[in-house]
Amino acid sequence: MRFGLIGCGRIAKNHLKAAVANGLDVVALCDSSAEALADKAAFLLELGAAEPRLYSDHNEMLAHEQLVLVSICTPSGQHAVTALDCLAADCNLIIEKPIALSLADADAIIELSEQRGLKVCACHQNRFNKAIQEIRAALEAGRFGRLLYGTAHIRWSRNRNYYQQAPWRGTWAGDGGALMNQCIHDIDLLRWMMGDEIDEVFAYTDRQLHDYLEAEDLGLALIRFKNGSYGVIEGTTNIYPANLEETLCLFGSTGTAKAGGSSVNRIEHWLFADDSDGNAVIENANEKHDNVYGLGHTPLYADVIEAITQDRLPYIDARAGRNALELVLAIYKSSRDGVPVKLPLKDFSTADMIGRF
Repeated sequence: MRFGLIGCGRIAKNHLKAAVANGLDVVALCDSSAEALADKAAFLLELGAAEPRLYSDHNEMLAHEQLVLVSICTPSGQHAVTALDCLAADCNLIIEKPIALSLADADAIIELSEQRGLKVCACHQNRFNKAIQEIRAALEAGRFGRLLYGTAHIRWSRNRNYYQQAPWRGTWAGDGGALMNQCIHDIDLLRWMMGDEIDEVFAYTDRQLHDYLEAEDLGLALIRFKNGSYGVIEGTTNIYPANLEETLCLFGSTGTAKAGGSSVNRIEHWLFADDSDGNAVIENANEKHDNVYGLGHTPLYADVIEAITQDRLPYIDARAGRNALELVLAIYKSSRDGVPVKLPLKDFSTADMIGRF
C-alpha cells in the first residue's frame, strides 16, 4: 500500500515507525523544511525502508505519487486544507490531532470523505492503549453499573523553549492552547467513555504563566452528559518543574477505574463489584515507554489499513475527531462568554477566540 507523510516535525517519527512496522510502502515525504525532510528520510533508512522521494509541496506529491494512504502531521492550522487536497486526490487519511481548528472544516472533511468513499482516521492513538482498552471493555460489559462521572486531568509542563521551536504553537490561528494541543487526547477519551452525547459545558480558561502566547495554559471544565453522568476536565501546561501525570478516571455505581502514567498507559486503580481481578488487570495492562505519545500509533495504523482493505470505518473515524474538537471549542466558547454552552455546538473556531487574553 503506497503511503506518504505530510509534515516532518515532532511527531513524524512515530508515524513512520508505525507505517514501516505495518508493512506500508513509504514512497514520499513532504515538508517545507529541507532539514526536516532530510532528517526523516535518514530515519526511514535506519528503519530499513527504501529511500523516499522528497517534496516541499504536498500538491506536487499528490500529483506524482498515486498514494493510497497519507498521514497529515503538519501544524494544526494546516490540517484541514491539506486533508481536503488529499481527499480530492483520492487518498485515505490519518490526521494528527486536532482534526481541524473549526467545526466547519471538520464537517467539510467528513462530507468530502463520504462523497468519495475514503477512510479518515483521527489520530487519537491513546484509545489503543492496553489500559484504555481494558476500561472500555469493562464499560461495554456493563461492569461500571450506572455511570456517575468521569475525570480527565492533564498536568503537564511546557516552557518558552518548547514554543519557540515552532511559532504556530499557542496561536489561535495555528493551534489553540493547552486544551487543544496537549490535552485533547484525554478529552477525547473522556467524551468517548461517557457516552459521547453532551448536554452542556461550563468552563474557565486562563493564561497564567505564558504571557508570550495568545492562547490558554489552563482550562477547567464541567460537563453534563445526556445520559445523566458528569465530566470534569483539568488541563494545564503550568506544572513545575516538568510533566506530572495524565489521568482518566471513571466512577460508576458498581465500578471504579483509573488510568494514569505519562499518557494514560497504565491502570492505577481497578475495583468492580462483580469480581476481584484488579491485580491481574493492573499487571497485564501496563505499558512502559519514555514519551507522552505512547505506543498506540502502530495498532492505529494496523486498524486503518484493515479499514481500507475491508471497506469499513476506522476504529477512530473522522466523526470521533470532530467530537473531541467540538468539546474543546465548547470549552473555549463558554470561557469566552462566561455562560454554559449547549451542544451540539454550531460552527465555532479557534479564530473566534482571537483577543481572548
